[in-house]
Amino acid sequence: MRLVLDTNVLVAALISPAAPPHRLYEAWRERRFDLVSCALQLEELRRVSRYPKLAARFPPHLAGRVINELRLLTLWIEVLPTIERSPDPYDNFLLALAEAGEADFLVSGDKRGVLALGSHGRARIVTASAMVDLLS
Repeated sequence: MRLVLDTNVLVAALISPAAPPHRLYEAWRERRFDLVSCALQLEELRRVSRYPKLAARFPPHLAGRVINELRLLTLWIEVLPTIERSPDPYDNFLLALAEAGEADFLVSGDKRGVLALGSHGRARIVTASAMVDLLS
């Protein structure tokens, strides 16, 4: 099974070790699914993890570790198709990533963004809680 985790899910995994996003992160590290990522996502994670309000919630080395793991351990997609479907244009790369990576699921916490779409191509778009339930 292939998943795309929205950057907001990765950030939530850093903030709250008991929450569903962190459980998904741990499930990926246990190789319970393949994670699909790309350079745009790493750039976004690097940028948002430096926001003062987020940087105060977890140590910088934790974000660095996740970025390194994403770079080394994901199914890496080099070329993304052009997609213009998301209510939030900054999330179109996630839909493109799901499409190019042939993901089964795109996991997001963005209720007004990609979650509102319900699916894209073959990928179902679900919350972290719903994905944890599906993995159980």
